[in-house]
Amino acid sequence: MEDTTRGLGDAPLTPGWTPPAIDTIDTTKAHPARIYDCLLGGKDHFEVDRQAAEVVLKALPGAREMVRENRAFLGRAVRHLAEAGITQFLDIGTGIPGPGNTGDVARSVRPDARVVYVDYDPVVAVHSRALLAGADPELTAIVVADVRNPKSILDSPAVGEVLDFDKPIAVLMVALLHFIKPEEDAHGIVATFRDALPPGSAVVISHGTDGGDPETSAEARKGWDNATSQFTVRDRDDITALFDGFELVEPGVVNVPLWRPEGAAREDWADIWFDGGVGFKR
Repeated sequence: MEDTTRGLGDAPLTPGWTPPAIDTIDTTKAHPARIYDCLLGGKDHFEVDRQAAEVVLKALPGAREMVRENRAFLGRAVRHLAEAGITQFLDIGTGIPGPGNTGDVARSVRPDARVVYVDYDPVVAVHSRALLAGADPELTAIVVADVRNPKSILDSPAVGEVLDFDKPIAVLMVALLHFIKPEEDAHGIVATFRDALPPGSAVVISHGTDGGDPETSAEARKGWDNATSQFTVRDRDDITALFDGFELVEPGVVNVPLWRPEGAAREDWADIWFDGGVGFKR
């Protein structure tokens, strides 16, 4: 696979850069990050992404609330890690970094936090560059790369310029690994990052489930059938196994509204078909 990593300061992401020609970026094909943006109520997506989101919502009207709860989980997890002393974050499959993104949350606790955002869609990178305009290039990078090739991320010069792999790093894979097919080995991908991290590092994972309703889940997942990546659900045991080699933070892998909620957890937490957790490498 071609290494397409690009850093914040590289030419393709400098101010004024525009997306490549239509024949190099297929805006007629939905992308998971842009479908997610649409479900969140954002504006950085195309008609094809809206059509895909409508398929999801027709089968699963609660999908918007699910992605909102997943985004809230991201914020709580990042805050927890920053308060625990982690100052470096590698956010893979970041999507469009809107309000409450990893950098916003981490720097509200640790103003010197270092953050690298990774996504494999160049259009997402363009939007990210605009939204993060003015970010300190010594503390922030945007990298175009695919998690299916973890070495391309770990070996990226832009990643190495911002993150120090001799110090703890939090790797975020939030709403990401359900786009990895079984034959693409999600467990092996996580293990590659784990083995590259020093002790004291952490991983944050959230992952879609079928909510105990496989028929409805199958209908909703059709929204990604013609996208650049398809949606694969895993059960609680499989998601927990992604944390092999990490020590899970209480309460372990749970429905995301139940992971250290701010106040009482919502009563309808079972309607949120995302499981998530945080683990430390000791």
